[in-house]
Amino acid sequence: MSDRHIRKIVIVGGGSSGWMAAAAFAFAMRREFCEIVVVESDAIGIVGVGEATIPLIMLYNRLLGLDEADFVRFTQATFKLGIQFVNWGKQGHTYFHPFGRYGGEFGMVPFHQYWLKMRDHGEPSSLDDYALTASAALAGKFDNPGGTPPPNSPFATFAYAYHFDAALYGKYLRAYAERRGARRIEGKIVDVQLRGEDGFIESVQLESGQRIDGDLFVDCSGFRGLLIEQTLKSGFEDWSHWLPCNRALAVPCESVEQLTPYTRSTAHKAGWQWRIPLQHRIGNGHVYCSEFTSDDEASGTLMRNLDGKALASPRPLQFTTGRRKKFWNKNCVALGLASGFLEPLESTSIHLVQTGITRLLNYFPDRDFNPVVIEQYNREAVAEYERVRDFLILHYKATERDDTPFWNYCRTMPIPDTLQYKIDLFRTHGRIVYLGTDLFQGASWLAVMTGQGIWPERHEPLADAVDVADVRKLLAGVRDSIRRTVERMPSQRDYINKHCRAEPRPM
Repeated sequence: MSDRHIRKIVIVGGGSSGWMAAAAFAFAMRREFCEIVVVESDAIGIVGVGEATIPLIMLYNRLLGLDEADFVRFTQATFKLGIQFVNWGKQGHTYFHPFGRYGGEFGMVPFHQYWLKMRDHGEPSSLDDYALTASAALAGKFDNPGGTPPPNSPFATFAYAYHFDAALYGKYLRAYAERRGARRIEGKIVDVQLRGEDGFIESVQLESGQRIDGDLFVDCSGFRGLLIEQTLKSGFEDWSHWLPCNRALAVPCESVEQLTPYTRSTAHKAGWQWRIPLQHRIGNGHVYCSEFTSDDEASGTLMRNLDGKALASPRPLQFTTGRRKKFWNKNCVALGLASGFLEPLESTSIHLVQTGITRLLNYFPDRDFNPVVIEQYNREAVAEYERVRDFLILHYKATERDDTPFWNYCRTMPIPDTLQYKIDLFRTHGRIVYLGTDLFQGASWLAVMTGQGIWPERHEPLADAVDVADVRKLLAGVRDSIRRTVERMPSQRDYINKHCRAEPRPM
């Protein structure tokens, strides 16, 4: 039988997505098995403006065997326990979307059903009191006790992610990949050659005239989609009627003493502002819709709401929310912004790169590129993007705000049937339905729906199998355990200073 394995992978574009792919491929394949080349131009900037992540990045970092303290120091990272949302459900209202789970295991129904039951009995309490991550984040605390906590420990429900400098993360992974045989070629691509018989990509050509051939091409060229769209015309599905923001301004500012272990998202007149605290600076940005506000007005809003002195001028970005109709077309797979764009409201950008890489390794082709394998990859990628899309739309749809034309549009817009089904089911008995490919699990949907004013008519009937007095005792015990645990935790700044403090970097 002839050898048909992929002998050379060409990754077009570096940045965090390109070097995440190169590092994973270099880990998975010995250099004698497959050559890995990253084509990257210093003349082309990257979009990275400081990234917030979700806990599943731990799987990627652990797979590569990265040392957490070393990684945190190099990327100027801080720890992230969730996202605080300000002015989303209505003006002046704040809620928290924590990582991890609420409460614990008790009885035959999810923990939040007992919380809803006591609410129905006139005993409301803050949902944050039942999530260790929420309580710790709002107190400015962080700890990582290590190991596997016992099931009855509050840390059994604990999860965290990172804020880091995306450009530094790319550099960190570049060094990792190059140590394992990946090779970087500097240069700007000016042409792409296709095979005449089937239209597959044969090679890319640099300004210098050098041609780089390959078997599998990975497009990490950003919004322009040099291979997947400009060359292969894969098509784009526009979701801007559901997610209308189409521009962003990003700017770093000086740090402040309190190092908050969470991202903040503040809703404004025609969009929202992110705040991502790193060790050496705070990353800020304003995501907005140009149909409802001007660029100058959006810039003014951003600059008025910084914690400290701006360290640069606002950097503009333009985008259209949506996805490629084909993530994998012929012998090209798109990752990162080349595959589509979902605004960073729930910090999914890095994760979607990660799952794209994992999916490609799961369905790794040979040089025959079986169309059945490609179709399955695309089916799974489409489903993942659509479920994340629905979760993001929920934030805009579930609002009482009627103070601006933008929020009136969002509040009254039609939404996908898949999202409406989830909302309708939750409104009855607080049940959270899974569609099989959900990235965000029950605690996330619970936090956003209740945080933005969607409440069930009543709790699940089976929750009444447990006596009210027993439920009251259970909830009080959970609250007390979390409170005592948070009191013992160090502040995030103290934890970082002890374990993983980065040296100051010049801006």
